[in-house]
Amino acid sequence: MDKSDFQLQHHRNISALEKTWQEFTAHGNAQPFIDYHFLHALEITDCLTPDTGWYPHHLSLHDAVNNIVALMPLYLKNNSYGEYVFDHAWAHAWQQAGGDYYPKLLAAIPFTPITGERLLIAPNQNAAVIKPLLLQGFINLCRHYQLSSAHINFLPEADITLCEQENLLIRRDTQFHWVNDDYQNFDDFLNALTSRKRKNIRKERDNIKRDNITFKHLNGDDIKSTDWDIFYKFYCSTYARKWGFPYLTRAFFEELHGRIKQQIVLIIAYHDDIPIAAALNFCDEHRLYGRNWGCEAHYPFLHFETCYYQAIDYAICHKLKYVEAGTQGQHKLDRGYQPVTVYSAHYLNQQNFRDAVANFIKHETKHHQQTQAILSEHSPFKINNR
Repeated sequence: MDKSDFQLQHHRNISALEKTWQEFTAHGNAQPFIDYHFLHALEITDCLTPDTGWYPHHLSLHDAVNNIVALMPLYLKNNSYGEYVFDHAWAHAWQQAGGDYYPKLLAAIPFTPITGERLLIAPNQNAAVIKPLLLQGFINLCRHYQLSSAHINFLPEADITLCEQENLLIRRDTQFHWVNDDYQNFDDFLNALTSRKRKNIRKERDNIKRDNITFKHLNGDDIKSTDWDIFYKFYCSTYARKWGFPYLTRAFFEELHGRIKQQIVLIIAYHDDIPIAAALNFCDEHRLYGRNWGCEAHYPFLHFETCYYQAIDYAICHKLKYVEAGTQGQHKLDRGYQPVTVYSAHYLNQQNFRDAVANFIKHETKHHQQTQAILSEHSPFKINNR
């Protein structure tokens, strides 16, 4: 197979790829974030604007007869916000040296720190052959436009070797995921923990009960427009407290509910029947993904209960294997969430800059390994668990 038989095209909106995108993600990939409807909703509800800095630039790889054989969710970025992989120091160094770090290329899901496929291959194609061609096209696009860099965030571990072969640098970070060891109920999970951790969680949950806080788990048609109003008010309040602005619009959640409602789990907390907090989750056949949350009133342990313990309750009840609780947060370890390594890949277009970043990543990786070792030593689980 000759490389010259393949051509790369880029697309300013994903709607041009609707049928193909759905075909490529339907074969064994039920994750909601790479789904066409999720990405399309972001584009048509004003989430990707000059203010947020995301410009769709999706890639398609075509064979000699113009059949699409591979796709990549790709964006031109004029900032580094909403990515959850931080390269602000790189941008500062590049610009201090007189260069323009932005725009850059980014293969990712906007505002979503969830590992998933970034190199989408047609069901009838040989991934071992097509993936390198797509990745080479991605790099050549960066070179053609003389951009500073091209990045792939939260890529699967299985694609790391391929990226390294194409001269991309690999960064590692830590997230905390909960694993369902065939627990029958929450107490069964607690019994797997050490005594001190178990008592602490029970204390936190008892505190919530004493404050007369109750919860509803809403999914699919159970979620009404008024529930989205409640959630969106809390979601916006979180950004207001952090001196930021909400990336996602109210229309985005309504649009998404109309398309993938069975993969949405909305958890709402009530105090005396008055909504006080909410957490938005997504699910597929194996995982619950905690994404956004907000609150109106402050109660001790409300965040832990709404985002972590209620998610565990839901996962056990629906026999889901994992709960992914988003980025960072070593406090999650004490609550039964285990450290997991996540990956990003980075192509730097200028050799001297690449060498400097490679040195930075070398030290960062060593620190990551040390942190992982320390976290493993402080596991909340009994040594002879189950």
